[in-house]
Amino acid sequence: MDKVGQSPQRALLSQQVSGARYFFLNLAPARGAKVGPALGGRELCNPDYRVDREAYAYAGLEYVAEGEGWVELDGTRHRLGPGAVFAYSRATRCAIHTDPARPMLKYFVCLTGAKAGLRLVQAGVAPARVQLLAVHAELRGLFEDLIHEGQRRGRLTMALCAVRLELLLLKVEEHIRQGAQGEDPARERFLRCRALIEERAEKLTTLQEIALVAGLEVSSVCRLFRRYHDCSPYQHLLRRKMTLAAEQLVENGGLVKEAAQRMGFNDPYHFSRCFKAVHGVAPRELLRYRRAD
Repeated sequence: MDKVGQSPQRALLSQQVSGARYFFLNLAPARGAKVGPALGGRELCNPDYRVDREAYAYAGLEYVAEGEGWVELDGTRHRLGPGAVFAYSRATRCAIHTDPARPMLKYFVCLTGAKAGLRLVQAGVAPARVQLLAVHAELRGLFEDLIHEGQRRGRLTMALCAVRLELLLLKVEEHIRQGAQGEDPARERFLRCRALIEERAEKLTTLQEIALVAGLEVSSVCRLFRRYHDCSPYQHLLRRKMTLAAEQLVENGGLVKEAAQRMGFNDPYHFSRCFKAVHGVAPRELLRYRRAD
């Protein structure tokens, strides 16, 4: 993100990124507004990514999921790597650079409200501070959910995103406290695996593919889900696929066979049976509800 200039959305965001996804909710909050999300997103930094600013329009929270770089906050320089979380206030002097050899993939959310800085302090990430979380893969899924919700633009979008932001901040606080109590490498592997399933659900189809993208043996993936989750990895993938399918049918309509193909099902009847097993209604019934609304 760069200095504020003439074009609101363009000036708020860096152009030195690829594969970016953003949402914009409340760029001009009313005086006395409660803490909530103004905008946020996911950015894959280009090798020349560089941000230098004396101030910014919002307080913000950023999370590095992959890659390396550094951030300078009010004159203090910090290394950044996977699991790094840092915050800034509107008055924080901030410079962010990526390592060209290992560009960062990072998420951010900008906060509105007079007490935004205080809320970040309560979450354990005071402005101009950096925390390195030992267990952090869960944050990726929470940011993805926030971005997805922010892009939907429905009547309840603002309220839903405020709840998702609060959940994200609570999870940051929880992980910071867990880090102080000691690491759990197995739980981190599970959270990373679950986050990959949720992010790539449309393309993944088998347990073997899940293990491959996670860099683990099939038996290890199954063992992690037995220990930390209430279902198998394939069942979690199926639930995620059916959730995405329901969202697409409600938002865009279309044919059931098209939704099936997007989720990797060659047989629309098999897709419909799986959909009903997860949601309790067939996809055609969901489409009828949509038309009735």
